[in-house]
This record gives sequence, structure tokens and C-alpha cells, in this order.
Amino acid sequence: MSAPIDGIDSVLLPTDGSDRALTGAKRGTELAAATGADIHVLSVVDTSETETISSLLGSDGDENLAASEAEAETAVEAVATMVRETAPELEVTTTTDRGTPFRVIERYVDTAGIDVIAMGTKGRTGLKRVTLGSVTENVLRTGCAPVLAVPPEATDTSLSPTRTDRILLPTDGSEGAAVAVEWGIDLATVFDAMVHTLYSADTSRFLASTEPDEILPKLEEAGKHALETVRERARAEGVSVTGAVASGPPARVILDYADNNEIDLLVIGTHGRSGVARHLIGSVAENVVRNTTVPVVCVPMSADQHR
Repeated sequence: MSAPIDGIDSVLLPTDGSDRALTGAKRGTELAAATGADIHVLSVVDTSETETISSLLGSDGDENLAASEAEAETAVEAVATMVRETAPELEVTTTTDRGTPFRVIERYVDTAGIDVIAMGTKGRTGLKRVTLGSVTENVLRTGCAPVLAVPPEATDTSLSPTRTDRILLPTDGSEGAAVAVEWGIDLATVFDAMVHTLYSADTSRFLASTEPDEILPKLEEAGKHALETVRERARAEGVSVTGAVASGPPARVILDYADNNEIDLLVIGTHGRSGVARHLIGSVAENVVRNTTVPVVCVPMSADQHR
């Protein structure tokens, strides 16, 4: 078993028995195996949902609750079996609970000291955007721990050390980005992967009265400084690193770079220069998660408490 890296020694796999949850659990198991982390499997019976069904159908509430709990047990055991078959060296803890799913997950993270949550996203809408699903989206918005968000396209990918060669770490030079960079570099040491760091010189966020030719050189200079900070941190850990400053909206720049450079894993802070105090996912991270085809580790600023 690998030694746990600083910051990751427990991974939570929430499941509702769906295929997307299983995909997220598989990638989460691979992350746990690579980092030597323990596995926790959790399924939550949504009591508000069972009460609504009972009310609408005029059926027995206790009977519906018992059926939902049986389904939760089945879902947990299916994931636990998968973990034991693919990574028998890992310690597995299974739990079912009742309540509002994302709030139960948040509480479990706090009480069990979870370091990373691995969750699948639902799929693509008619507009070709990933639907995060209400539970995944709410977990991302609470910022209670880093979340490995796994899109449906990642079904056949792997986060094993032999197949994870390139990790993309976008940065805007902010404190939030710096926390994500630390996590990304740690992961790069585990996977022996090259770090690609990227800064977007986005002039669109400035007032229309500001001349692009005037502000762009300043943004590019700030980008070079932000990239050099990442390079120094990566080199200090013996991690190979390359960096680029690009122009355009950050989410589009990140997604294009990931596609063009065969990125295997993306690590991004969930808020940067907005100055918003609450733990929100933020438009850049949200757009990346909704549109990428590779797993994304979304790192809230509070994640530095685990380090």
C-alpha cells in the first residue's frame, strides 16, 4: 500500500445505486489506492422524498422508508464489493443514514474527518452541458472538502499511476488557486505526472472603457508571475512542470487546453479573485466541471486546514 500523502488519507464514496455514482466510486477507489487512503461508502435515504411519495400515493410511510433503506443497503454493498475486488488492500467502512443527502454528506465529512469526496456527475443535457445533479452540486457548494467530480465520459478512464501522466493546474494567482496548486502538486508526486499550469489573461472582466491593448500586457505579466510561483513549488517537490499564459475566458481556455494536451486530471480551486466569502463553486470551476470529459478535483480554500 502507498503511504498516505499529506492531506489525503480518507476518501468518501457517496452512492445512490446509480451508474454515475458507481463511476465516481471507481475513480475515487483508484485515488484511494494511489494515496493509501481508507474508503468510506455512504448512502443516504432522502426522508423528504419518501414522505412525498407516501403522501402522493397514500401508501404506508414506514413501508416506503423500509424499502428505501433496503435500496440504500444494496447500493452501499455494491460499491463496497467493487472496492474489495479492485483494491483489497484498502480498509472499507460502510454506512447508511437518513436525511437530506448533501447535508448528511457534509456532516459525515466533519465527523469522520474525510479528506476527499468522489462523486459522479449525471450526464449531458440537450445543450451538451453536464448536469451535476442536485446532490453533487450542493456538496460542491458547501465547500466542506475537496470533491473529485467524475463526468460520465470518465467511465473507461483510470486514475492509476500508470495511466495518469498529465495534471492541469489552472491558476489566477489567488489564495484559492494556491491551495488547489498544493493539492495538485501532491497528486503529481503520487502519480509521477507532469504538471501543466495555466493562466488566462482575460480582458473581458474589465470595464468596456478599458483598452485591451493597455490591460493585456499587465495581465500577461501577472500571469507569468503566477506561473513561476507554481513552477517553483513543483520543482521543490521534484515534479516536472510546464506552463502557459493564454488569452480568453478562463473556463474556455482551461477546457481547450485540457482537450489539446490530453490532460488526465484537472485540479482547480472553487473560488479565486471574486472575493466572495462563502464557499461557492464559482463560475469558472462550475463551467469547467459541467463541460470537461476528465475527472476534476475541486478544492475549496478550506482544504488548507487538512494540510
